[in-house]
Amino acid sequence: MIIPWQDIAPETLENLISEFVLREGTDYGEMECTHQDKIEQVKLLLKSGEAMVVFSELHETVDIQTKARFNPNLTNHEFE
Repeated sequence: MIIPWQDIAPETLENLISEFVLREGTDYGEMECTHQDKIEQVKLLLKSGEAMVVFSELHETVDIQTKARFNPNLTNHEFE
C-alpha cells in the first residue's frame, strides 16, 4: 500500500528517510555526499513522485522505493 509522504509526521518522515539512506550505503560515486545531502535528495524524489513510501501489510514494514523499483511496468500516468 502506498502511503502519501505528506500524511507522515515530519519527524517520522525524516527518521524514515534517514534509515533508508543508511541502508543504501555510503558510496556516492566521485562526489561524496553528506548524510543530510542524501536525505534532501530523497525528499526531492518523494516530492517529484519518483519515489514513494510503501507499507507492506504482509511484512508489517514501511520502506521507500523508487517508482521503477516498485513496479517497472507503471507509466507516469498510472503511477499518479
